[in-house]
Amino acid sequence: MELFDVYPLYDITPVKAKGCYVYDEEGQPYLDLYGGHGVISVGHSHKDYVAAVGGQLQLMGFYSNSIKNPLQEELAVRLGKVSQCEDYNLFLCNSGAEANENALKMASFVTGRKKVIAFEKAFHGRTSAAVAVTDNAKINAPLNSQHEVVFLPLNDPSALESELAHSDVAAVIIEGIQGVGGLNEGSTTFFKDLERLCKRYGTLLILDEIQSGFGRSGKFFSFQHHGIHPDIISMAKGMGNGFPVAGILISKEIEASYGMLGTTFGGNHLACAAALSVLDIIEREQLMDNVQRVTAHFLNKIREVSGIKSVKGRGLMLGVSFDFPVAEMRKQLIFEEKIFTGGSADPKLLRILPPLSITTAEIDHFVEALKRVVKRVGNKENSI
Repeated sequence: MELFDVYPLYDITPVKAKGCYVYDEEGQPYLDLYGGHGVISVGHSHKDYVAAVGGQLQLMGFYSNSIKNPLQEELAVRLGKVSQCEDYNLFLCNSGAEANENALKMASFVTGRKKVIAFEKAFHGRTSAAVAVTDNAKINAPLNSQHEVVFLPLNDPSALESELAHSDVAAVIIEGIQGVGGLNEGSTTFFKDLERLCKRYGTLLILDEIQSGFGRSGKFFSFQHHGIHPDIISMAKGMGNGFPVAGILISKEIEASYGMLGTTFGGNHLACAAALSVLDIIEREQLMDNVQRVTAHFLNKIREVSGIKSVKGRGLMLGVSFDFPVAEMRKQLIFEEKIFTGGSADPKLLRILPPLSITTAEIDHFVEALKRVVKRVGNKENSI
């Protein structure tokens, strides 16, 4: 048997990781400014995280949700406190796509409607409803066309109200900051209009914080920059620092009933131990403060690099935009400079998603490497 070949792979094989670095089989370190799609929040192989997950594994790794699991209750309390979202209830699952799937289902249950509004360049996952609200026809199978989805431009409240006024929309789903789409973001005015219009027309507002949550933006959730209160919040990636765990926060105004949502593996003992450890580390090491401090340094330091058009995003969810495609630049950063970065749907955008524990010295190292790569790539383009 061979692997089903759906991923284009760089010829690098990491075998261990620590902090903001991964190491290949020859011991070569690579500065990780991508964190496996923003999954690594508190740093690779953090000793407290390893101890928490390992200690729980020695006690009990898994049992079903048909029995009491005090770790789930502990996680709900801690998450509410650290995120300042204590007026929500928690449902645990396994992945970002599954979180969005459950959020959309919940909105449909509550409203009795089935149409969804999403936004251009959105990415919400690859399961049935989640991929249907993802603005990428290439990854939508014919089966997914059963869902009623309307894609609107960001920051256009008139178009939004025109669609909501039909009073047949179950949910509006929006990323706090677009990830795959290229770090686009609604303005504060737009987010406030979105909240107001959803309430007016009886539509639930779902904030997809899969990548932008758990401190990455400098606040626990990126929507908190805009002073709004969504009905449902989806989260995953940085929640488990590499262990598969996800969830949705559901407004306490929404009533639960047995069988409404369910999962086999969601909220298992190991997942809860991982998520609790992440929250402890974020709070104890003041990582959201570190995000704000390092981001300010990054935005100042990156000015030294020529050819940059703009920097998009917030916190440590950033996109550096150039006036040329960055594919060759990413290759050189990996193979010549030993630095991982990310791409997006925008071919001219370099995506930066490091662990929240990254230091200003590591940012300086990246910027100096980027200067060298930009010079090499620029010279190559000029010679064509």
